[in-house]
Amino acid sequence: MTHDPQSAFWSAGADQTLKALTARPTGLTSSEAAERLARLGPNVAVTSVHRSLIAKLLRRLAEPLIAILLIAAFISGATGDWQSFVIIVVIVLFSVVLDIVQEHKAEVAVAALKSSVAVKASVHRDGRVVELQVRDLVPGDTIDLRAGDLVPADGIVLSSKGATVNESILTGEPYPAEKRPRAASDTGKPDTSSALFGGTSMVGGEALMLVVATGASTRFGAIAASVQEKAAPTAFERGVHALGMLILRLTGFLVLFVLLTQMIGRGLSLESFLFAVALAVGLTPELLPMVMTVTLARGAERMAARKVVVKRLSAIHDLGAMDVLCTDKTGTLTEARIVHTGSFGVDGADSARVTELARCNSRFASGMRSSLDDALMAEAPQSAGDGTRLGDLPFDFDRRRASVLVSHGAEPQLITKGAPESLLPLCTQAEAADGSLVPLDDALRARITTLLDDKGRQGLRLLGVGWRKMAPDGRKLATSDEADLVFAGCAVFLDPPKASATAAVARLAKAGVRVKVISGDAAPVVQHLVATLGLPAIGILNGDEIADLSDIALAARVVTTDLFVRISPDQKSRIVRALRRTGHTVGFIGDGINDAPAIHAADVGLSVEGGTDVAREAADIILLAPDLGVLADGVAEGRRTYANIMKYLRMGTSSNFGNMLSMALASLVLPFLPLAPLQILLNNLIYDISEIGIPFDTADEEDLAKPRAWDMKAVLRFTLIMGPLSSIFDGATFAVLWLMLKSDVATFRTAWFVESIATQILVIFIIRTSRPVWASRPNIVLTATSLGGLAAALLLALTPIGHVVGFVPLPLPLPVLASMAAITLVYLAMAETLKRFAVAPPATGRPRPLQLAIVPPKGGTRRDL
Repeated sequence: MTHDPQSAFWSAGADQTLKALTARPTGLTSSEAAERLARLGPNVAVTSVHRSLIAKLLRRLAEPLIAILLIAAFISGATGDWQSFVIIVVIVLFSVVLDIVQEHKAEVAVAALKSSVAVKASVHRDGRVVELQVRDLVPGDTIDLRAGDLVPADGIVLSSKGATVNESILTGEPYPAEKRPRAASDTGKPDTSSALFGGTSMVGGEALMLVVATGASTRFGAIAASVQEKAAPTAFERGVHALGMLILRLTGFLVLFVLLTQMIGRGLSLESFLFAVALAVGLTPELLPMVMTVTLARGAERMAARKVVVKRLSAIHDLGAMDVLCTDKTGTLTEARIVHTGSFGVDGADSARVTELARCNSRFASGMRSSLDDALMAEAPQSAGDGTRLGDLPFDFDRRRASVLVSHGAEPQLITKGAPESLLPLCTQAEAADGSLVPLDDALRARITTLLDDKGRQGLRLLGVGWRKMAPDGRKLATSDEADLVFAGCAVFLDPPKASATAAVARLAKAGVRVKVISGDAAPVVQHLVATLGLPAIGILNGDEIADLSDIALAARVVTTDLFVRISPDQKSRIVRALRRTGHTVGFIGDGINDAPAIHAADVGLSVEGGTDVAREAADIILLAPDLGVLADGVAEGRRTYANIMKYLRMGTSSNFGNMLSMALASLVLPFLPLAPLQILLNNLIYDISEIGIPFDTADEEDLAKPRAWDMKAVLRFTLIMGPLSSIFDGATFAVLWLMLKSDVATFRTAWFVESIATQILVIFIIRTSRPVWASRPNIVLTATSLGGLAAALLLALTPIGHVVGFVPLPLPLPVLASMAAITLVYLAMAETLKRFAVAPPATGRPRPLQLAIVPPKGGTRRDL
């Protein structure tokens, strides 16, 4: 379980906190502060941790797939194949450099945090106020704060005068928060109304703050630490790692098998060793990093056209694999703006009279103007608020209301608006729908209170409106005049539900993505919004319940819960990690600093253009328009990307494995090697180059319908079915050429090279889709590169150009060419038949049943329960 380390201070009174910190309202002495600074360290919430370039490089080179490719490259260079060496090294370095650039993102996020921290503060030391560097603050210091100041540490309010703080950088809420000392009667109840947090800013009034936490112990420090922590591997990274391990096993098996059979059959020789090495190199998908990079880059390009900025290319794949999206309601399910939706009278019916009174107050009130005032006047007619202003009482957080004295003729009128719960006790009468005045007795008061509670549960924000007639004596307006008011009703405000949200969530649900709402609002507000939008949602869990759950218990609950309410900032990342522990691929969208840890913890972190610098830097994908419909497009793009990468994997591993297995087996029975080492590498290179059109290929609808996750069992299944099928036809080719046609070595190698490259390249049109080959049309680019590669191979093998690498030019005997053509056609027909068995049902991002995969808290060891 995780708790706010300073939560005890938010539930204690000022006297208790002063005593706990051995502090005084007049501040610490210099000696006390020096001792605490030496013991607790400087007030530096954001510390940079930069890994050296060498460390970053070595960590990536240790990845199995990268290590295999580099070993293959160096072996190729050692045996004289410098072309393969250069190609593989360039591709690997390009991929590694791209990855290192992406890691720089976390360092930039930390730098963005630093810009949100104050530099100096007015501190009480030795009985006087001095300006000190923020890094020298310690718990127990008292600090003067004024409008415009950045709060330098976490603390509580000892005294205040109209203090308001903009906490949107942490909470995302647009409304300033009132801050006042905690009343003695409220102690024991967790509450942040007296709490001040480092990084927030004073927007009004003054306050005396007692510092309770500095440096890494502050909320800012916890966020900075979480952003810097090594994230658990994403779905894409886990898939690439698993692929590397699969290729490593297949390569090891094949090399050992060849060396063993050669040693038994004819003894080890240099040629046998080079043959085994060529097989190992031939089995490695050396163009995979390039295929993945180009495929992902193409996806990023298409998403940019939809106003989506992709910062980490592999996040496109993770977006396609995502089966759970966590989001706050503000900005994604709602418009993130306040609108005046109307007003109601004491009977709950619509009332233009209440709107008129509220607008008149907003027009003439002085002092701080709120977003509610702006909403009231946004659609007001030119005549709204006609009259003459005689005086006013500006809004303050002690009264929680504003009053104006307006003359519409001979008799002045006082109009007051404010929080209904503070306005209603000042009223003695109520205005009925017909304009008559009725006594505000206990029964009517109870009905109005019930009406206000019902509106609040619907997520509506209310401003009460009252009025009274005033004598035209010209005296100055006083707060004592705010009495014996007539309660007219309430103006209603709402962050309206986004019109596109229902359709967007339905699209995501149809695509197999479950949307979970994580909000700091109360349950009734979130439930009303979900009901209004008609969103599918089951289960509800609040922050207090989550605080009492262990990580394992939380992981069991989050799967069956879609609504999370009254959630604190640190609980957001707990929910994300819990979902990942159950095997889900999780996306999280947020825009505040407090969202950064959850964004960082998710498989794919998302933010919006208007989000804080920290949230945007921590994110993998930034939405220029905060619309879930754009995300639905991104999910389809991610799945298209995954489908194309898997096409290359299936074709590369099965074809390479089949051909290498064929040559290994043929070497047992043939008195010569079926292909020379250089011819093997040439075969593999031409085949890989022919497939560079894969990133441009289309994907079938069924490939986009559900979340997709890397499934090495499916790749192995495909390899073990289609690879041996290729080997069977290679065996038939060997038998025809060697036993029936009695071909010489050069003719044998030329003919088998032709058959091998033709089957490898042409079968792509069959296994690129799970549909019948004629029911799915490939992209023109893939068609061109594949057929172009085949033409280049035939030109090389059947013309004098191939003499350099040991091929025999045309004319080959007609029976040889006819036999190769017939074997190729039969093989393609069999591949079309068997592919339905080879292609296993696609893996999704769903959790593995009865297994809790515990993802380590950044860089730890994975455990299964």
